[in-house]
Amino acid sequence: MTQDTSGLTTLFVDDRATKRRLRRARLVVLDGPDRGKDLLIERERVTVGRSLICDLVLGDKAVSGTHFEIVAAEQGFVLRDLDSTNGTFCGDLRVREVWIKPGTVLRAGQSQLRFEPVQGTVDIELSSDDRFHELVGKSVKMREIFATLAKVASSELTVLIRGETGTGKELVARALHHASRRARSPLVVQDCSSIPRDLIESTLFGHERGAFTGATERHRGSFEQADGGTIFLDELGELDLALQPKLLRVLENREIKRVGGDRQVPVHVRVVAATNRDLRQMVNDGTFREDLYYRLSVVTVDLPALRERPEDIPLLVEGFLADVAARRWPGEGRSFRVTPEALTRLRMYAWPGNVRELKNTVERAAALADGEELGVSDLVPSSQRTPPPALPGGDAHQFVEEGLPFKEAKQRVLDVFEASYLKSLLDKHGGNITRSANAAGLTRYHLRELAKHHGIRDTGE
Repeated sequence: MTQDTSGLTTLFVDDRATKRRLRRARLVVLDGPDRGKDLLIERERVTVGRSLICDLVLGDKAVSGTHFEIVAAEQGFVLRDLDSTNGTFCGDLRVREVWIKPGTVLRAGQSQLRFEPVQGTVDIELSSDDRFHELVGKSVKMREIFATLAKVASSELTVLIRGETGTGKELVARALHHASRRARSPLVVQDCSSIPRDLIESTLFGHERGAFTGATERHRGSFEQADGGTIFLDELGELDLALQPKLLRVLENREIKRVGGDRQVPVHVRVVAATNRDLRQMVNDGTFREDLYYRLSVVTVDLPALRERPEDIPLLVEGFLADVAARRWPGEGRSFRVTPEALTRLRMYAWPGNVRELKNTVERAAALADGEELGVSDLVPSSQRTPPPALPGGDAHQFVEEGLPFKEAKQRVLDVFEASYLKSLLDKHGGNITRSANAAGLTRYHLRELAKHHGIRDTGE
């Protein structure tokens, strides 16, 4: 009889997914400094390494901070090396990503580990709804996220939201706030990437009058403004390393000290943070504090890229068009329609800018449409029809649209730059990811993730 090697099984009732079932497994350390140590795998993703942020912490000095991860999927369990220094091995083969089966022995540093099955399963709840406040999705992954958000919203737990640019991290933060007991109190959104380095401490924690030149009045920082409510720290990976210990103290003590002040001011806030960068890799690189990551990731929400949930596109398009119709013809009950061919094309596109790009595309098409029916010519993303715009230096008006916030306009410029830079970099080095990463001063893992985000393929090592 063939052994069942699946990692996750989705259960259906009347063609609708009702829950996911995870097969339990175990990692056992066979030799090395941690011989006999083990990890019971009861979550979809677990990490192994020397860092305290890992699920299985090894004392082996030849093991990287976050060395590898194991992820459960419908097809089984996949092992991914996380750009470790000394590599992950199955037998004599150094692997970057490989499907593993029960009994697989792998090596990290001087430690050997065996992956083995365990009796029993873990049920993963799916929400019965296709939305959670402003978040929309009928895919299994999004409904799993909705169920998690519904559970943690009423708690005081700190939440870290991870995902590519444009996946809706701020919407998750807003949904958590509005579903919480703090909904009547302030939600303060602070983009850590948009604050000048010399002002970020004052912006977050405030300052006293006379604290520095130009400080003519006392200023209440973002944490004080959010007192009683929620603070959303967006783009947390951009936070200066020197300020991270101060943020850690605020998270631990719920007290801030204004710049130029001499007393601690209590703040009663819930913290939600988000990043599109790999903080685990930043911990390995020494650019993000391990203890801060550990304190932030009490609950972690991983938002999937839009290309990973194309079944949600019709629902998203419907919502965006309803919003446009309500603004364009308020109170008239009119609506836009999308042809089946156009929806098919939208589902086939990779959407490197994720939901934000889809929203911009749909709203632009509706604004320029002659009628109420939108076809392929209206909705095919402009990036498929014309070359990307030139980088600033010429006409800056190409990046400015009425109603387009600064953050989204800036992201457009960054997306154009990143795609152009990565393509030229990989072309110059024959598609070799290692040589390209060395030339750019990036880790191989980070460069691969950037290339994947922009749909640029590499040729391996």
